[in-house]
Amino acid sequence: MPRVTIDFSSFSEITDLPPADRELLAAATTGLAHSYAPYSNFRVAAAARLQDGTIVMGANIENAAYPMCICAEPNALAAAASVKPGMPVVSMAVTVKAPGRVLSAPASPCGSCRQILSEHESRFGHDLRLILRAETGPIYVFDRASDLLPFGFSGELL
Repeated sequence: MPRVTIDFSSFSEITDLPPADRELLAAATTGLAHSYAPYSNFRVAAAARLQDGTIVMGANIENAAYPMCICAEPNALAAAASVKPGMPVVSMAVTVKAPGRVLSAPASPCGSCRQILSEHESRFGHDLRLILRAETGPIYVFDRASDLLPFGFSGELL
């Protein structure tokens, strides 16, 4: 029977990460203040590092019509495309904050975000390192965002 395995690293302390990853997580944590989440109060922020080292931010933006909400990850990719069109994002840190409790495990990107991140990698032919962290607890690092979507839909099928 075939099995799918997903490779990732888990770190217990932010100080165990390389300095560039720590910098990206700090930027994402700062970005939580820009989240607009009046309905769920579940704040998500993403900081994306472009190939030239530029860091851009994205945060979730809720809407009363829930399907129209914008997640932090595609928001950060859109910011990157606006600032440096045609330049790939090489790494992204995503962090979350929930109301009334301290989250101790990272929240994984939703299915839509996984598809968008995976297609970004395909578009640029470049891996996108993904760093996930909650307020406390482990930090998960994926060498490729597409590792979170092992059977993703591809434009090659169209």
